[in-house]
Amino acid sequence: MKLQLALDDLSLEEAIALVARVREHVDIIEAGTPLIYGYGMEAVRALKARFPEKQVLADMKIMDSGAWETEEAMTAGADYVTVLGVSEDATVRNCLETATRYGREVVVDMICVPDLPGRIRQLEALGVQGLAVHTGVDQQDAGRTPLDDLRLMTACAQRAKISVAGGIRPDTVAEYAAYRPEVVIVGGGHTPRARSRGGRRGHRPAAAGV
Repeated sequence: MKLQLALDDLSLEEAIALVARVREHVDIIEAGTPLIYGYGMEAVRALKARFPEKQVLADMKIMDSGAWETEEAMTAGADYVTVLGVSEDATVRNCLETATRYGREVVVDMICVPDLPGRIRQLEALGVQGLAVHTGVDQQDAGRTPLDDLRLMTACAQRAKISVAGGIRPDTVAEYAAYRPEVVIVGGGHTPRARSRGGRRGHRPAAAGV
């Protein structure tokens, strides 16, 4: 089982400093969606340059223009890119084809997919390598956890590797590990500026250039 560190609600300088402190414990560094919003592909380039021995995931949450957006992430150094499971098959296929040209992989984020078993069958038929159980921050605020979706997805997936994210804490990680996901993702509760149910909305990150 691999550990993925999601870098979301941080400046790029803070993100790099955090990874430097925990690098020996982390397998995959995730340039989270908020970090990419703030810094673009510079976040991916900086993390890969600073930690070349680690795999980097660009959490793009692609919904359209799959080939172009995947190309942007791969040329910046990403080993993985995420596409939303609710996207059109054509978008997912374009992400897969582009990532394959680079020898990299696509992870499908299954947040808000209404029919998980049915969509998993479709995605595996397309050749998807990874599926991510993801309970979003707003869903967590409503009391949801990723555990039920993890149970269902591990039972349904035949070939794809499973990642799980969504408020996982040190005192709950064993519950998730029991289902043997390939990747456990930690983030918000472990970063210096963890969200306090409102977090840093409106924060403008410092200029990139690390």
